[in-house]
Amino acid sequence: MTKVVVCGALGRMGTIIGRLVTESPDLELVGGVDIREGSFYGAPVVEAEKIGEFLDEVRPDVLIDFTVASASVENIKAAASRGVALVVGTTGFSVEQREEIRTAVEGHVPAVISSNYSVGVNIFWKLIREAARLLREGYDVEVTEAHHRYKKDAPSGTAKTILEILDEELGPRPHVYGREGMKERENEIGVHVVRGGDIVGDHSVLFAGNYETIELSHRAYDRAVFASGAVRAAAWTHGRTPGIYSMDDVLGL
Repeated sequence: MTKVVVCGALGRMGTIIGRLVTESPDLELVGGVDIREGSFYGAPVVEAEKIGEFLDEVRPDVLIDFTVASASVENIKAAASRGVALVVGTTGFSVEQREEIRTAVEGHVPAVISSNYSVGVNIFWKLIREAARLLREGYDVEVTEAHHRYKKDAPSGTAKTILEILDEELGPRPHVYGREGMKERENEIGVHVVRGGDIVGDHSVLFAGNYETIELSHRAYDRAVFASGAVRAAAWTHGRTPGIYSMDDVLGL
């Protein structure tokens, strides 16, 4: 059995991940970490500042982190220093935080780090890459994402990955975040963010030519689609060679 600790245990994603871990025949939920103490699915939840001693006590094989960037960096450091493999779904990291994570992980533990753990989104990224490669000339590109009213980072991590893919295939173009006023469109990528209600996660990429448009989109209807991918990654990463992996590796893409 692979022993799992969940950071962000009492949050929206954490509670779903905890349930899926308990339902897995190969995983054992041994605890959680959050901003307050509690319990979920019979496992203890400790406050974040106690993570080090808690990991020493329960000795997990894998830590799954869906928190916020500042907390996630500290959770990753605590786990990596104790040889605990990682699955990180937190987004919104700065360049400096990404470097801290890389330093903590590489050569020490295996870590799957992804802005989206949905199988469909990972295939969606592949389709965007192929479309961008084929539609390099003569098409304007617009990216739109929508999430629930409580999501803080914008654009989403998934949208940022989309922009990275487009930059790689189309060459660097300015990213214009929303539009206002009188200005003609240039060779740019428009980025549009919607926040409202309980939208789980919508992403679309529009390729607009003079006589046609092509739109690729992905819509998530339940957070379980992300949680199930993270649990799959947790089972996969335990025992791997230290280093940073993506969902491409987990899915064999």
